[in-house]
Amino acid sequence: MRTSLIIGAVLALSACATTTASEPDEQEPKRMGEGNCDASGLQEHVGHKASAESGAILLKLSGAKTLRWGPPDSAWTMDYRTDRLNVSYDREMTITRIACG
Repeated sequence: MRTSLIIGAVLALSACATTTASEPDEQEPKRMGEGNCDASGLQEHVGHKASAESGAILLKLSGAKTLRWGPPDSAWTMDYRTDRLNVSYDREMTITRIACG
């Protein structure tokens, strides 16, 4: 019984992980700009492929300090940060949403 509880706890914690091998981002969030995020000019990038290179470009264009990737079927924290760019993508690694926060 105790072993199954430990395994359950490990599985529950692993489900909370924000990065996986299929994500275009490394373990640490990318850091680029020093100011507030502005995603208004980035919506033309929706539909492009998510990659480390596209993330770096979006981060630079947004002026954000941090980039957060949103893999499919993942949960996001609800904290709002004016210096963070959020980029969601689908199972085909296609960018589906770009927003600040």
